[in-house]
Amino acid sequence: MVNKKKTEIDEMDRGIYDIKNKFEYRSKTEKGISEEIVRQISKEKNEPDWMLEKRLEALKIFNQKSNPSWGPDISEVDMDKVTTYIRPKADMSDDWKEVPEDIRNTFDKLGIPEAEKESLLSGVGAQYDSEVVYHSIQKHLLEQGVIYTDFESAVKKYPKIIKEYFGTCIRPTLHKYAALHYAVWSGGSFVYVPKGVKVDIPLQSYFRLNAPGAGQFEHTLIIIEEDSYCHFIEGCSAPKYNVLNLHAGAVELFVKKNATLRYSTIENWSRNMYNLNTKRAIVEENGLIQWISGSFGSKVSMLYPCSVLKGERASSEYTGISFAGPGQNIDTGAQAIHLAPHTTSTVNSKSISKGGGIAVYRGLVKISEKAKDSKSSVSCESLMLDSKSRSDTIPVIDIKTKNVDFGHEAKIGRISDEVIFYLMSRGISELEAKSMVVRGFAEPVAKELPMEYAVEMNNLINLELEGAIG
Repeated sequence: MVNKKKTEIDEMDRGIYDIKNKFEYRSKTEKGISEEIVRQISKEKNEPDWMLEKRLEALKIFNQKSNPSWGPDISEVDMDKVTTYIRPKADMSDDWKEVPEDIRNTFDKLGIPEAEKESLLSGVGAQYDSEVVYHSIQKHLLEQGVIYTDFESAVKKYPKIIKEYFGTCIRPTLHKYAALHYAVWSGGSFVYVPKGVKVDIPLQSYFRLNAPGAGQFEHTLIIIEEDSYCHFIEGCSAPKYNVLNLHAGAVELFVKKNATLRYSTIENWSRNMYNLNTKRAIVEENGLIQWISGSFGSKVSMLYPCSVLKGERASSEYTGISFAGPGQNIDTGAQAIHLAPHTTSTVNSKSISKGGGIAVYRGLVKISEKAKDSKSSVSCESLMLDSKSRSDTIPVIDIKTKNVDFGHEAKIGRISDEVIFYLMSRGISELEAKSMVVRGFAEPVAKELPMEYAVEMNNLINLELEGAIG
């Protein structure tokens, strides 16, 4: 007999991801969003006037825009119930021992410093609620001119670069929650890789939201100059609360001529989270952006990484997987905008749904009149683990020129009873049999991740399956 409690969201044990620290803070704003709150955030950060002006302009746009008329229902997102800024009781440090013990213990259990010690990462940033509390980078990268720091420090140390790029890849006019982000952003990362430099060992930023009823609005800005390479890994998680939490970060990526940027994400938000994140890359001549994305947790996700292929022979590759369980609506996909000749985009998207969860692929491929001889290939595969779940594929294809090579393929199906029966006949339990099938389905995504992150992704899949089947 199935234990009903284990199939309910509120009873799902997410292990280390549900660690809750006592809610303590050095300062915070009142709930809601207003000009007074925006000015308070800017004052807390001792920002230059030009940044405050950008915040106030974005606030006006936010107040003018409505929620999207398509996609999941996000009417529950009530900014009057959200605290937009919480400064933890910690200062930013490059010495792990100086991070407060309770915060340090949380990141220890998530494995962040251990990966750095084992030289799996060449730089680490850790954000807790609204501020980065730890940041480090290996000395040999500094000597080559690589910059990796928290975004707040970058605004003060590198104002010329930030003013040139900030808000130009993702504009606050893009949608309501992009505008919200630019009004109340806090934390995040800044990466600059000089011409010809190869950052072979990944950089990583981990974002942890501990506070109930709060939002996290980190800003990530990465610039990869000509003939350079970097792999950046982003991890996100939050414990479960019975109140609304909101994530509306922004990721702006600039990939210059002959450069490559690999951007990997494992998001594991709790199921009271609305994940309304925005990511976009501008890719110059012969440049390559590689997106690797794993979307887990959250009540609602709306996330569609976009590649703007601006230079001739620029290319993008998207490989992603999402998992929607009971009460979840995971609406994700990818966008590719071809603006130059001989550009190439590929999308390989996989989704899993169970327990009545809704998994949607929503994508856009736009090929302009100037993008002759371009190629695009989109593949969407959906696996439903029961008859209650739902999966949809919603592609938008806008082609303005005849000389293109475009292909789209979508497959939707249920897990095979015959396969499960065969595995169980070999002495494998039903849960492990289903786990094996799902891990095999997810393997093309897992193999694109560094080993330790592939292991984490498989653990998250097992966790989701145990919550549904156990």
